[in-house]
Amino acid sequence: MNTTRRTLLNLLGLAALLPLAACAGAAREPMVEVWKSPTCGCCKDWIAHMEANGFIVKTFDTGNNDMRAQLGMPVEFGSCHTARVGEYVLEGHVPASDVRRLLMEKPKALGLAVPAMPIGSPGMDGPEYKGRKDPYDVLLVQRDGAASVYRSYR
Repeated sequence: MNTTRRTLLNLLGLAALLPLAACAGAAREPMVEVWKSPTCGCCKDWIAHMEANGFIVKTFDTGNNDMRAQLGMPVEFGSCHTARVGEYVLEGHVPASDVRRLLMEKPKALGLAVPAMPIGSPGMDGPEYKGRKDPYDVLLVQRDGAASVYRSYR
């Protein structure tokens, strides 16, 4: 085989590998660890929301009260599940887009919380709610327990 033809075949082979290299080098979302009750359906729906938005989720069916306390999330921001992603704590039905924003902006904070279980938030938006969407806020919680509105859903 002549040198020109061999070079052309090598280049074509490398070009075929470029999409694979791009996938291998693509930034992946960090793992989300979730502590929840083994019987909570809305927690399962929130996990499905996170996975549908590209997050890898590891679930612990041990409840979340102990983990919430261990991670330092004040009880007044409590909900039905507690999660950790990177160095941040997530409490409740936080939308994946807000988690992604948190990870991109990297504020000095404890994490995000959606207190209680507002209908219409991810995981609380199934067909049983018949399209109902209550207004709610995603809170940016500081390590000292102070909080501010990170995003409002109206």
